[in-house]
Amino acid sequence: MIQNVGNHLRRGLASVFSSRTSRKSASRAGNDGAMADGEGYRNPTEVQMSQLVLPCHTNQRGELSVGQLLKWIDTTACLSAERHAGCPCVTASMDDIYFEHTISVGQVVNIKAKVNRAFNSSMEVGIQVASEDLCSEKQWNVCKALATFVAHREITKVKLKQIMPRTEEEKMEHSVAAERRRMRLVYADTIKDLLANCAIQDDLESRDCSHMVPAEKTRVESVELVLPPHANHQGNTFGGQIMAWMENVATIAASRLCRAHPTLKAIEMFHFRGPSQVGDRLVLKAIVNNAFKHSMEVGVCVEAYRQQAETHRRHINSAFMTFVVLDADDQPQLLPWIRPQPGDGERRYREASARKKIRLDRKYIVSCKQTEVPLSVPWDPSNQVYLSYNNVSSLRMLVAKDNWVLSSEINQVRLYTLEDDKFLSFHMEMVVHVDAAQAFLLLSDLRRRPEWDKHYRSVELVQQVDEDDAIYHVTSPALGGHTKPQDFVILASRRKPCDNGDPYVIALRSVTLPTHRETPEYRRGETLCSGFCFWREGDQLTKVSYYNQATPGVLNYVTTNVAGLSSEFYTTFKACEQFLLDNRNDLAPSLQTL
Repeated sequence: MIQNVGNHLRRGLASVFSSRTSRKSASRAGNDGAMADGEGYRNPTEVQMSQLVLPCHTNQRGELSVGQLLKWIDTTACLSAERHAGCPCVTASMDDIYFEHTISVGQVVNIKAKVNRAFNSSMEVGIQVASEDLCSEKQWNVCKALATFVAHREITKVKLKQIMPRTEEEKMEHSVAAERRRMRLVYADTIKDLLANCAIQDDLESRDCSHMVPAEKTRVESVELVLPPHANHQGNTFGGQIMAWMENVATIAASRLCRAHPTLKAIEMFHFRGPSQVGDRLVLKAIVNNAFKHSMEVGVCVEAYRQQAETHRRHINSAFMTFVVLDADDQPQLLPWIRPQPGDGERRYREASARKKIRLDRKYIVSCKQTEVPLSVPWDPSNQVYLSYNNVSSLRMLVAKDNWVLSSEINQVRLYTLEDDKFLSFHMEMVVHVDAAQAFLLLSDLRRRPEWDKHYRSVELVQQVDEDDAIYHVTSPALGGHTKPQDFVILASRRKPCDNGDPYVIALRSVTLPTHRETPEYRRGETLCSGFCFWREGDQLTKVSYYNQATPGVLNYVTTNVAGLSSEFYTTFKACEQFLLDNRNDLAPSLQTL
């Protein structure tokens, strides 16, 4: 249906579209913009590494050891970070990694890394890994990774220069990096809250104990002495080396459960709690926490000490790795059950079940493309963090697209459109004489939207999830020839600027709640991606932009306005401006918290 509407627009509205000018055309007039879009442009922080996989790099199956791959990934990413920082950098964390393809001996590993965004002293580095068969010239995507590095100088405090994104892809990654950083900072608390508040089901009592493997049989402990080849020029142990040692003991633990050669499929975030140096002894411990039908979770921790007589060991790192056992057809095999030890073993067993649910939520909501998931995703406390992330990052990526086209301009209110990925999106823009923080606060509370938007008949606050996220039930009059009014269940996520130049953001998307199911009285509507961005243009001057990725239920209404056959978009946006002007002095005490 969406494609048909797009074709109809191109045929029937050619005269309208032919007069459009790109919003970005002016900014691209210079040589910099031309170079950014041309073949000659290369990100100044980009580093590439290509390695031929030799037998010494492989495991018993003749495939590249994941530990070796992690060392190459960390080295490439570190070189990219140091190229931007101009000083030594250390690995702070590595986000979740999902391995899509194995790499065989004789193939080539191609790794590309570049800095997505720099903050005060830390930066996010994006990494892409592909494999190449030199004989057939075939290539495969292996994995993507995101690492955080911290710049470090001995004497002076580091203040990193900002990244200036130039291509559309760089702008998207730069924008979403702030949201990913927010998730990392609350990662530990999020896991703790989910484990405390979510009921974790297990079937320990119902399982046949005669066919269970005691978890203690999988326990592994190994010690490594950090030597100069394991460290950088400052004497700090390479993060990739520690990750490789962790993968080694985790593989041994997994093998003791399945009595076979397991394959590592995913790694949950590595977080380095402190440094280690040349001369440290690193104690690596691993144990199978839980075995599911076709996969198992292995927990690994790393502790450091200097001398054997030391009683206190420093906790360096922890991670959770997911393994499977593949048959001759590369299909996962059934695994034996695990019998945890009473006490800590049972706690780890239940926490592994919770982490599996969290991983599934995260992979489903965060990793999938918008066209591959339902418009309305079920909301519950266990997936709230990832729904909020997806809500804001989807809007930021829509904003960062380069191919917005100016459709019309009436009294300095501009309407842009974008036909992309089978969606028709529109964007309204104006400048108002209101402070950006005031506009942000006034429009954050959807309960006030009926005061200026006739499409919002009533708004009920269903749940104030936290300071930045709330769920609303909205009713709307009938649109597009339908007789029934509509209702929506909307998650509203708001974000303050991360750095100078960043906008205030209010992102909106549909969710489903068991307490607010569809009723005969209303036709349930959905919004995939919509919301506001506010840029401070000067003292008491703000650029207000509204974005909406149209869903099938409102396409006819949207295209009518885009074609100039209706002025409701313009009228509504001007009413929003008047609302902001009339209420700009109501929030002075609240502004002190922004």
